[in-house]
Amino acid sequence: MPETAAIPASPASFTISPEPNALHWTVHIDGSALPNPGRMALGAVLVSPAGICHTVSQDTHRTGCNNEAEVLALLAALEVLRTQQAQHARVYSDSSILVEQLTLAKPKPVVRLTPLYDQARAAVRQFAEVTLHWVPRHRNQQADALARAALQLAGAVPVPTAVNRKP
Repeated sequence: MPETAAIPASPASFTISPEPNALHWTVHIDGSALPNPGRMALGAVLVSPAGICHTVSQDTHRTGCNNEAEVLALLAALEVLRTQQAQHARVYSDSSILVEQLTLAKPKPVVRLTPLYDQARAAVRQFAEVTLHWVPRHRNQQADALARAALQLAGAVPVPTAVNRKP
């Protein structure tokens, strides 16, 4: 599995140096459902090629399972990318099911979530290039904190919902 740089614990206190001439956005996503199934929320950290960080921390005001929340997090991140006119993205998720459903030629069907996975596939096709990568949970802490903050869970890192700009 590909490695990715760890995202610091506090979103308000970090800057990201862009790669020279990079076209790709770097995106970390996570969804939470508590209990599972239960209230769903999502989080995403999106870093532009110029190093500008955008965050999403959203309560869906719906109930569902954690796998559904993961797909909703991806869809929310893709919507931010669309509004920013991005065409290339590297998306990182700690959901192996999400990555398998969207990257394998013939994934084992998850019948209840098939329409949602189909929606995610259609959304991905709207971009020139989107790659999806699995990362261990400890390398996805920032997106997890954003999802947990949306659920107002104890121990969640408080995060701003506005765009953070490089100093």
